[in-house]
Amino acid sequence: MNKPNPNDVTLFLIEDDDIDAMSIKREFKRREISSPIVRAKDGVEALELLASGKISHPFIILLDLQMPRMNGLEFLTTLRANSAYKNSVVFVLSTSQDESDIFNSYASNVAGYFIKDEGGDGFISIVDIIDGYRNVVHLPLS
Repeated sequence: MNKPNPNDVTLFLIEDDDIDAMSIKREFKRREISSPIVRAKDGVEALELLASGKISHPFIILLDLQMPRMNGLEFLTTLRANSAYKNSVVFVLSTSQDESDIFNSYASNVAGYFIKDEGGDGFISIVDIIDGYRNVVHLPLS
């Protein structure tokens, strides 16, 4: 199987905060990373987008934990229970430094757990990590 072009890897951003979502999108644009970014504002909307086929493979999920309707940990539980998505690559992006949130995220096989930085520099580091990840990892095409 051929490795997809990194710019074809969709970033599925599940984030309810408009400013945080805008910061991630702006940093991708500033670095001229042309990967498509699809946003859901909570876990319910994210599951609906996955079920509808609107999220193109391959994709990487960047997941907030504290959201309305269905939070990130509830979304992870549902995602991992679905055979079509149980192996999806998920990075958590949260304000929570609670050990139980970190533990439960890794127990749900996340690839990494990032704490949102108040100064904004944290988003630069996160984009660097995701960009590097998508450039070196072989993701399934379906």
